[in-house]
Amino acid sequence: MYKPVRWPMLSLLLCAALAGSALNAAQPTLIPVPPPPMGWSSWNAFSNTINSEITLAQAKAMATNGMQRAGYQYINIDEGWWLGARDKDGNIIVDPNAWPAIAAGERAGDMANIVRSIHSLGLKAGIYTDAGRDGCSTVGPDLGPSYPNTGSEGHYEQDFLQFARWGFDYVKVDWCGGDKENLDPAIQYAEIARAIAHAEAATGHRLYYSICNWGKHSPFTWAPNVGGVAADIWRTGGDIVAPIVANSKNADRKAEFKEVLREFDQAQHPQAQHTGYYNDPDMMVVGMPGLTEQQNRAHMSLWAISGGPLLVGADLTGLSATDLATLTNSEVLRIDQDSLGLQSVLAAEPAPGLQVWSKPLSKTGERAALLLNRTAAAASITVHWSDLDLRDDSSAEVRDVWAGSDRGKFPGSYTATVPAGDLILLLIRGSESPTTTHRPEVQRTGELAFANVLSRFPVARVDIQYVNSGKTLRFAELRVNGQVATKIAFPPTGSGAAPGTVSLEVMMDSSSGKNQLTFALPVGSRTAIQSIAVH
Repeated sequence: MYKPVRWPMLSLLLCAALAGSALNAAQPTLIPVPPPPMGWSSWNAFSNTINSEITLAQAKAMATNGMQRAGYQYINIDEGWWLGARDKDGNIIVDPNAWPAIAAGERAGDMANIVRSIHSLGLKAGIYTDAGRDGCSTVGPDLGPSYPNTGSEGHYEQDFLQFARWGFDYVKVDWCGGDKENLDPAIQYAEIARAIAHAEAATGHRLYYSICNWGKHSPFTWAPNVGGVAADIWRTGGDIVAPIVANSKNADRKAEFKEVLREFDQAQHPQAQHTGYYNDPDMMVVGMPGLTEQQNRAHMSLWAISGGPLLVGADLTGLSATDLATLTNSEVLRIDQDSLGLQSVLAAEPAPGLQVWSKPLSKTGERAALLLNRTAAAASITVHWSDLDLRDDSSAEVRDVWAGSDRGKFPGSYTATVPAGDLILLLIRGSESPTTTHRPEVQRTGELAFANVLSRFPVARVDIQYVNSGKTLRFAELRVNGQVATKIAFPPTGSGAAPGTVSLEVMMDSSSGKNQLTFALPVGSRTAIQSIAVH
């Protein structure tokens, strides 16, 4: 898998003439894209009481409890790490008592200390700020007083350069201050994207970019384009739970499964999630008070089939063996981290509240399927292979993921009884339905169009065959039937002649064959889109 690097927009020349060239004779290869992040965030379990001691304890727990071995890697410090003070030059001043020296030779109040300690465990470190002048404590303080001036507005270039110099690998940018000022998130987050790009260029250090504006102003329509490239992840809804901090005034709060379902529903924007950029339904509450063991497994299933970030909000030092087993189930993690990078879609709803969700996986003929019963009574749910874009005239193998059990081979469909308010997560291995291949029919300067595209589904999977012989990630904008454009990333395909394939999901008119997919970009370099295959 290539290492993700953010680059400025580069020109992309779409060469229709290559459609009949020798490049097409080479067997295309699936280009794996960066998976959604896996890690921990401090807000749900510690609110704004976060400090060096807590952070280091969480990092050590992740490194020793099996989570790091399973793929979790980020230790993300959320709100409360900074109280809003700056020096005469505008640099952030950090409380040296909360963030002391950890090793010999370090200076108290230097956030590079905690970064070095996290990195020494083989993990990555995340930091937090707000797009506005103030942070969230001025809007709704949870624990402790309100601290103004804890946002980065007016200091974008300075702050993100500082985060990179400290060595942080990930930055979450909240929206409380921006919302209070009635700022335009698309504009502010674009400025931040450019500041991050400048910080990366100056330091050579990658900053993973997480937008947190709770789904306001439809970030899934602009975050994939923000700042000339793309944010890495963007929140699609509000907080899943208010912080539940032990031995505090809010210790009696409980997580609720209905809020888990709400966040799952709000995160369903499959056309925005592709090529390594993801909808974010918020950090998980697995291991926090309020959910049963089965609800924790259902919660994990919903996030995995969404292909979303897996950021744990619970106190990692207090997780039970059952919680850890839920969070580290290798089959569930494989579904979430699949290298195709696509989100689930609602494949069928045979009756109100009885749903079948489908996530295409990178292995040919393989799907993750989720049978979800939102009703108050147990019910049978049938998944038909045709709803998963698999051939219904052949048998498919069915595996119950949480049971770790193969159910056998079934012709055409599979039926299971799902308890009330619960789900069953399945892995289906069948035969792919035929795809329709299209070559460019319309070409203008800086534009390539595929016209009269037919789809059997309102949300169709599209595989793009292309060549990017350069060494950098490149982008094009895609517009389907005049809808809002989204930016598609094209990783390098290598120096050989074999084309690569990346996949995305697009909204189609399935009642006609008059869909048009138009790729737009500045004219310039030597990358070519050869064809698209529509499922």
